[in-house]
Amino acid sequence: MIERASSRRAQLARLNWPRGETVTATSDEQIVERALAGDADAFGEIVRRWERKIFALTFGMLGSAEDARDATQETFLAAFRNLRGFRGEAKVSSWLHRIAVNQCITKQRRTRVRPETGIEDEVEAKGERFLSTAPHASPAHATENKERREAVRKAVAALPQELREVVVMKEFEELTFQEIADALQIPLSTVKSRLYTALKQLRLRLGKYSMEVAPL
Repeated sequence: MIERASSRRAQLARLNWPRGETVTATSDEQIVERALAGDADAFGEIVRRWERKIFALTFGMLGSAEDARDATQETFLAAFRNLRGFRGEAKVSSWLHRIAVNQCITKQRRTRVRPETGIEDEVEAKGERFLSTAPHASPAHATENKERREAVRKAVAALPQELREVVVMKEFEELTFQEIADALQIPLSTVKSRLYTALKQLRLRLGKYSMEVAPL
């Protein structure tokens, strides 16, 4: 496991993960074109632009920082290996999100363990969009808010995989419905249906709390 992680880091270092340098381009798609044309620094710019977003997605789905880092690294390695397979039918961001989702699903199938931890940190980091909280909370309110976050953590972790990934992408990552549809390669109507079902289940599980969710 340690040797495998070291091997990934070495490969990513050769891909300039990340160098912090900016490749001049107006879009991700143009950067991919430059990478395909032999620009050694171009793919490093794709990594720099999307590393945080992809990590946030994998962490939201896997609930473990270590697993999320592995999945994020595997995502960019897989993207680099399959760069010539990118057809431009969807945005680069949607392509990367799709690879990341597949990496998470593969990792979960291998472990056969549903993630039950880590969502609380993600909820706090994103400012909690599911439940309303007062801007200046008293100690009593702070305790209540902590209970709310714990309830959200458990409720989101308990969702079926196909519902959970849509919730994470829409509510935590704030992707548009079309971006989610492109990333998951499913119809727009299916995205909305899954989100509606997921939020309905969350409302049932979190019935005693006041919920604020994005409109469908």
